Amino acid sequence: MTKCVNCFIPYQDKAQVEQTVKGLKESMLVNKIYLLSTQTSAQEIEGCEIVHIESLKCTPAIKKIAERSDSQYSLIYTKESTLVLGLFALERMVKLASDTSAAMVYADHFQIIDGVKKPSPVVTYQMGSLRDDFNFGSVLFYNSQALKDAAAQMNTKYQFAGLYDLRLKVTQKGELIHINEYLYTEVEQDTRKSGEKIFDYVDPKNRAVQIEMEAACTDHLKVIGGYLEPEFEKIEFNLGNFEVEASVIIPVYNRIKTIEDAVKSVLMQKTKFKFNLIIVDNHSTDGTYEAIEKFSSDERLIHVVPARTDLGIGGCWNMGVHHPKCGKFAIQLDSDDVYSDENTVQKIVEAFYEQNCAMVVGTYMMTNFNMEMIAPGIIDHKEWTPDNGRNNALRINGLGAPRAFYTPVLRDVKVPNTSYGEDYALGLNISRNFQIGRVYDVLYHCRRWDENSDASLDIVKMNGHNTYKDRIRTWELMARIALNKMSSSK
Repeated sequence: MTKCVNCFIPYQDKAQVEQTVKGLKESMLVNKIYLLSTQTSAQEIEGCEIVHIESLKCTPAIKKIAERSDSQYSLIYTKESTLVLGLFALERMVKLASDTSAAMVYADHFQIIDGVKKPSPVVTYQMGSLRDDFNFGSVLFYNSQALKDAAAQMNTKYQFAGLYDLRLKVTQKGELIHINEYLYTEVEQDTRKSGEKIFDYVDPKNRAVQIEMEAACTDHLKVIGGYLEPEFEKIEFNLGNFEVEASVIIPVYNRIKTIEDAVKSVLMQKTKFKFNLIIVDNHSTDGTYEAIEKFSSDERLIHVVPARTDLGIGGCWNMGVHHPKCGKFAIQLDSDDVYSDENTVQKIVEAFYEQNCAMVVGTYMMTNFNMEMIAPGIIDHKEWTPDNGRNNALRINGLGAPRAFYTPVLRDVKVPNTSYGEDYALGLNISRNFQIGRVYDVLYHCRRWDENSDASLDIVKMNGHNTYKDRIRTWELMARIALNKMSSSK
């Protein structure tokens, strides 16, 4: 094989890159090595050229990489830690990139976390893998022509979204191929639990980043035909015959430590209309059933134990929504969370009428078990704008809380019978046709504790969750592209 790979390596200091450079030079495939430095006083390393950049994530840096991608393939390493390629790893990447005509390949790998080497498999990219935090690993192996063509179309100068914009534009040129083989080892410096990482995208301090990511994704959707204009179906709110105006629905399984707090926060609500509370108890065995029954004297409480034993959280939601006593509006409360005050239900129902929407998303505050605020604090999901929220929803990994639905629409759509991502699937589907309303007051306390379903997931479970959400996005994107094609043909 000829020298056909140019390598682009982040440079923090000479000691940091020396081992990585040494390993790359041992390969007969490496043509040139460029060190990407944010420092003007970077020390030279023999056989390497230093390229000064502001940040690897900015558009000018991507343009500089594209200008120097004069070999068949370009390897971009994204971490400022040592990279150790596996035996014949570059040869394998070159072969599969050639065999598949991929625009980019990426691979499973090993991570060294706190001195321990662990496998780090990644997931397969698909049409709906639009989230900007999609984990490719730290080695991005591009077909140089695809990289150069994509970079040439990067007309917006981003400070944070350059690498993301490149990826989206590359997917317009060809496929991103996942190599299900462990081809390299990297050092992982972010050792937080999964439950601590999942809220990074909504941290208020990252708002400037999110605005750029939204712009890049929206531009991509317009190119591929998945963008929806801000035109929505009007709702008259006159379907069905409901005994009460609203129902709070709580699916629960073995939450003896928290269920009473949740129930109390509902029954204390003050409203100008009738409401009830439907608890779907999915065969709890820890005393949760008995705890709920303590409130049975309140006629507003409807305690349901399904005859079925195959229900996830989504299936329990379906049981609640299709219950004959469900109100016109169905409002979510998780069994380990609480409403912030006695006005939450009233504010949510008012939002439906004021904003003419089929779904309402509120604002919540992250708390510990004792309901004391923790980082990142108040989550307002400002990306749910009236003009672009339903497009931006294809990029983000969650929709906010509490969520509420116009019951006739929810009964028609139905909730996927899963225990992860079911709310996200609903939001995408409903937003295809209807406006999503917003309430920016804090309505909800989201308690983080060790028994949260996503508090500390292993890599396999996390990958399963992310693959499912990517799949949800793929299905929704396919539907939106088809809808646009149908509209344009009329």
